[in-house]
Amino acid sequence: MTHQDTTPESVASKAVADSTSSSTGSPAVAPAVPKASSDPTKWGRVDADGTVYVSTADGERAIGSWQAGDAAEGLALYARKFDDMVTEVELLETRLGTHAGDPKHTLTSAKHLQEALPDAAVIGDLTALAARLEHLVARAEEAVEGAKHEKERARAEAIARKEALVAEAEEIAHESTHWKSAGDRLRQILEEWKKVRGVDRKTDEQLWRRFSKARDAFSRRRGSHFAELDRQRAASKAHKQELVEEAESLTESSDWGETANRYKQLMQEWKAAGRAPKDTDEALWQRFRAAQDRFFSRRSAAFSERDAEYAANAKLKEELLVEAEQIDPSADLKAAQSQLQRLQERWDEIGKVPRERMRELEGRLRAVADKVHDAADAQWRRTDPEAQARVDQFRGRVEQFEAQAEKARAKGDERQAKKADEQAAQWREWLHAAEQAIASR
Repeated sequence: MTHQDTTPESVASKAVADSTSSSTGSPAVAPAVPKASSDPTKWGRVDADGTVYVSTADGERAIGSWQAGDAAEGLALYARKFDDMVTEVELLETRLGTHAGDPKHTLTSAKHLQEALPDAAVIGDLTALAARLEHLVARAEEAVEGAKHEKERARAEAIARKEALVAEAEEIAHESTHWKSAGDRLRQILEEWKKVRGVDRKTDEQLWRRFSKARDAFSRRRGSHFAELDRQRAASKAHKQELVEEAESLTESSDWGETANRYKQLMQEWKAAGRAPKDTDEALWQRFRAAQDRFFSRRSAAFSERDAEYAANAKLKEELLVEAEQIDPSADLKAAQSQLQRLQERWDEIGKVPRERMRELEGRLRAVADKVHDAADAQWRRTDPEAQARVDQFRGRVEQFEAQAEKARAKGDERQAKKADEQAAQWREWLHAAEQAIASR
């Protein structure tokens, strides 16, 4: 059965080998370095005068002197120093593989070991350790370069993120009118800004100046808006106070139509006036509504009283109509005219009736009046001495225009003849009506 090395140093070495091989596109296994303490005689010796030698690719190299005791103890001491270097290399490899710490520090430490190795007072496989260090330095340089690229990438992302935050802040500063939500968002942007790291100082300062300028612009625009709003609300308060005072001055008016119209106008002005400061707007509104309610309550009571009066008037006029509809002008026209006149005078004295009854009642009275007037007209036509004179006059006009038409045709003036015919026809209709009136007497 083969023995498996499970010391911390060997485990670290394996972890580095695994991690480094997975971090590149090709296998990158660190060269193995055997432990010198297991058999230091393979790589060194102590001669008779106590000089300690280590074997290298170029031959032996004196590294010290051992006079303290047995030569094996001296070899073991220098072998342990070698193993300590190996352990230090393996720890650097572990740090590199696990991305713990700055790879620059790892590279610096690896190069320091690499530079010290040719003169190191240790006993072990220096060739293998040199190869291991060379591999470590190469990997550390790759890690440094990778860290550099990663830093640049992170820097670019951080700059892009802050530029996006600045652009959003500038858009809010110049366009948004949702003051509360916009202000909240600017505060959120500031918190997000603080969390973004990795931007170089110069760029960060430039972006910060833009961000600060946007915040200041928004604050000024918001301040100007609310200052203007305060001015508007103050003006609205003054205007509404005037409207309230006028509304209160009208509460006792009995000019119902005119005052009601004015209240409607006041309401329109109230809506157009905008909001007054919150602490006074509601109080002014309550006063305004109370004034309106007072007037319209009075008007409603007056209208109820008026409606009752109008209903009573309608009943009286119905009674008059019963009497009026019994008038017979054919029996005695003068008596009928006299009775109608008295009824009309009493009708006017009674006064107004409900609007919905006016047409009905007035229509019935008008029918009685028309009946009396028609009877009077018929009598007048029967006794009119001028009726025959009008018939003769109309006939003369007809003959006159007929003669004009014949004369025009004789001259070939058809247009003038047609005009005279039309006038003759009109007068002929009037002649016929006048003749019919006489005939019907």
